[in-house]
Amino acid sequence: MTVHFIGAGPGDPELLSLKAARLISESPVVLYAGSLVPKEVLQHAPKNSEITDTAPLHLDQIMTLISEANQRGHDVARVHSGDPSLYSAVTEQINRLNTLGIPFDITPGIPAFAAAAAKLGQELTLPRIAQTVILTRTATQSSAMPEGEDLDTLARSYATLAIHLSINNLAKVIRALEPHYGSDYPVIIAYRVSWPDELFLHGTLSNIRSKVKQAGITRTALILVGRVFKHPEDATESMLYDVRHHHVLRPLTLDADADANL
Repeated sequence: MTVHFIGAGPGDPELLSLKAARLISESPVVLYAGSLVPKEVLQHAPKNSEITDTAPLHLDQIMTLISEANQRGHDVARVHSGDPSLYSAVTEQINRLNTLGIPFDITPGIPAFAAAAAKLGQELTLPRIAQTVILTRTATQSSAMPEGEDLDTLARSYATLAIHLSINNLAKVIRALEPHYGSDYPVIIAYRVSWPDELFLHGTLSNIRSKVKQAGITRTALILVGRVFKHPEDATESMLYDVRHHHVLRPLTLDADADANL
């Protein structure tokens, strides 16, 4: 028996990996986060499988379901949204599995920030503009942020910020970032990325809050902040495919050398 922690991606069931679909199809027990995982993902589950939405359950109840499956020798597909490496609360489940001696594995999924970048049709890193992406959140009713990870500190890097679980904290986010970036700094709100009702709001630190209020967005939204969103078409081309850049797979040739000297 194995508990398979599975990243289901941001919402589009077609973004589920082949491995994730296979593991779900082979698991007699499926536990999924119903508030964020679309039911279409469950079409891969066996017809007679036990499917439970864990959204209304607390950790002890979830572990009871897993322990019961373990006693029957049934694999469990524990389906989370996005990728299990980010804000998934898998560690507390894994710690209990280790205590119980129940084996597990993890299958990654596409995180929301990557799906958002794909829908926007651009990179989150651009040469000479930003080469770092910071994935973070702010504290609301959830766990407090560790010392040194507040937005005031992170903003000093001028990296691209992907701020999770913070749309209800947008006013605080803006107050923390404006002193460093200025009011005209680009912001994108990515709401329910890859779902049928997805929405992208483009703005600046000065006007994005009013746009969010007008749209009525109160949850399931990612805040993207960065210089990469302002005129990406003007970004410097990278050295990766530059004619002057040579490496073991693209050795220097006479033609390339001549082109570089033009």
